[in-house]
Amino acid sequence: MRAFIQQYYQRVVASYWFIPSIMAVSAAVLAFVLIEIDARVPLDAFGESPFFYATQPDGARAILSAIGGSMIGVAGTVFSVTMATVVFASGSYGPRLLTNFMNDRGNQITLGVFVATFIYSMLVLRSVRDGGEDDVYAAMFVPNIAIFGAIILAIGSIGVLIFFIHHVPSNIHISNVIAGIGEALCKQIEKAFPVRGDVEDGQATGEAQPAGLLWQVPPCFGDDIDEAAATVPYAEIVSDRSGYLQIIDHETLIEAAQKADIVVRMNCRTGMFVHPGKVIFHAWPSERVTDETRTALVASIACGNQRSPHQDQVFLVDELVEIAGRALSPGVNDPFTAITCMDWLTAAMSRMVGRGKADPLHVDSDGKLRVIDLPRSFAEYLEYSFGHLRQYAATDMIAGEHYLACLEQIAPAATRPRDIAALRRQCDAFMGLARLGLDGAALAVVETRAAHLAATLDHPAHRLAYPVPDGERMARLDTGHHPASA
Repeated sequence: MRAFIQQYYQRVVASYWFIPSIMAVSAAVLAFVLIEIDARVPLDAFGESPFFYATQPDGARAILSAIGGSMIGVAGTVFSVTMATVVFASGSYGPRLLTNFMNDRGNQITLGVFVATFIYSMLVLRSVRDGGEDDVYAAMFVPNIAIFGAIILAIGSIGVLIFFIHHVPSNIHISNVIAGIGEALCKQIEKAFPVRGDVEDGQATGEAQPAGLLWQVPPCFGDDIDEAAATVPYAEIVSDRSGYLQIIDHETLIEAAQKADIVVRMNCRTGMFVHPGKVIFHAWPSERVTDETRTALVASIACGNQRSPHQDQVFLVDELVEIAGRALSPGVNDPFTAITCMDWLTAAMSRMVGRGKADPLHVDSDGKLRVIDLPRSFAEYLEYSFGHLRQYAATDMIAGEHYLACLEQIAPAATRPRDIAALRRQCDAFMGLARLGLDGAALAVVETRAAHLAATLDHPAHRLAYPVPDGERMARLDTGHHPASA
């Protein structure tokens, strides 16, 4: 149940209508509060104040009608511009970025301000009464304080409109789009991957595992078990729904495993597509797995029609790869946009390789092993990012040279031999494609960069400065800039 609550919460918070709805309700509350205050303030209390002064009913209606009518018109324009922006972005950058623009806080707040001002003006307008013989309900009432509040909201709305005019073109600028995805990816990495002190090959030191925890791993979940056998020594828990896995609630999973006194091994990750019959969990021992246990385990996941970046870092990686792939397509031929994407992928991979892998073993409150996760290694993330990008970069000299330079920038943060080996595999695979897609001087430039990357990976500290070309060196001397003194 908690997985569904988390999923619904993420949908509501990220929806386009959530913030405008909150602001509209707040405006209605503000209108009722100020009207009530006006009802308790005597008319002669305003005196000759240049701000708070008494207004006749006709004048009050004119002011509120002008504010309300203009706000609803501008709100419609803002909504139309937002939809046009979304259509442009989805067609230019990829359909998976549509959600990013719909969830933009600037657009939501702008629409919310105009809708809130409109609702506020209409509610205050409703309270204005002429009084006299024709008004059988009450005496004349003009909410002067509330009218002043409407004027303030209208002036603030003009400032918000100016912000929106600047925000829309800035929001669809490709560099800002890529930076938004890259920053979100880096934040997800910091949240998902622990900071480790010394990381050795095979084991991360810095967070000690509970004593005897590894011995609690069932033998059937070991590497020497034949998974292709006719029968398996554990129960298979299958999905009962279809869709992309958006949320895995580990707390619910641990509680269900503790209640049944079993150990659960995950056979799925967020971002995977599941369907009825798809095995998502392995449970041991199988004789303790009841129908109630199966239902409780399946309740720990939440699926949707699309992938979500909430727990899926690969989704953000795929967005950057998609933008870079479109930029390097023959119809677009924009290598510098691809370079920007590779720079942010480099920042993310450098941050990831310097951290330890998330602990796959989860225990309950008694310290007993309950859940074995299915984490991804740095090599897998490197394949999802630069591995999926190499087929596009291998056909362009500018992008290809920067591709190898990015791998070289990741190398100093890679302290484990297996991470260095992963970088070396990416270099070799890229050069295999580059020799097919490039020739002549373009291939020579890329091969020179690849040779320097190989030397950097062989360097004890994985740091080897790229030689400055002679032409650039002479330019620095002519301008009086000396690298040694910089």
